[in-house]
Amino acid sequence: MRPIWTIGRAIRFAILSAGALVMLAPYIWMISVSLKPRSEIFNATFELLPEHWGAVENYTKAMTRIPMLTLLGNGAIVCAAILLFQTVFAIPCAYALAKLRFRGAEPIFALVMMGLLIPVQTTALPIYVVFSDLNLLNSLSALVIPFMLSVFAIFLFRQFFRSMPDDLIHAARLDGMGELGIVWRVIVPNAWPAATAFAIFSVVAHWNDLFWPLIVITRMPLATPPLGLIFFQAAEAGDDYGALMAATTIVTLPLVLLFLFAQRRFIEGITLSGLKG
Repeated sequence: MRPIWTIGRAIRFAILSAGALVMLAPYIWMISVSLKPRSEIFNATFELLPEHWGAVENYTKAMTRIPMLTLLGNGAIVCAAILLFQTVFAIPCAYALAKLRFRGAEPIFALVMMGLLIPVQTTALPIYVVFSDLNLLNSLSALVIPFMLSVFAIFLFRQFFRSMPDDLIHAARLDGMGELGIVWRVIVPNAWPAATAFAIFSVVAHWNDLFWPLIVITRMPLATPPLGLIFFQAAEAGDDYGALMAATTIVTLPLVLLFLFAQRRFIEGITLSGLKG
């Protein structure tokens, strides 16, 4: 049994390693190119490490050719505002669908599931027209308002809350708490795994979003990081790939650090493991 277990374990490790390498290959190439001078990027022989380092020049261009710190700040503000509103709206809705018994709960949840099937592109045009009439284009509000409500957040929190014991909620009611008090003083403190998992999904989605900012933002000072890369490429005429990859590395780094910081809670939330002692 021991050799069979060892062989099986080695096979699984090899498959996972190959999959990880395939997923990481674009990022490895991105970092490698960001370290090279322009003359080495399209060499016939590919090497990860450059013969002559161009990292200082590339990263200096990435930080100075466009207001990189402003772009990162815009991305952080937009993602934080969207996440705040989505969480505030989703948690009470999810609690009601998971723990309260009322007529219409199932049809409402069916509508939530239907909302997951509607792509953002289908509502872009009417939202754009409304924002144009309200003079909200070229503003951070135009980047935040369409995403303040997330049906995915309602679904994720609802599934997580269903795994929480009803006795905890009954005890809170016996202590005289109202439903809102139960939500914010009992449910929320125990929902950190699901909240962390959703936070990563939300931040990654809106940090990387190019479709909507490209429609409503035309001014560099209001651009998000992906849109800033478009402006950077236009400024560089699209041929300075070392500097472009350096800018892309800078834009990607906050997401990598976020995931590494919150990966344990993220896994707990995804597995919907319920209350932790």
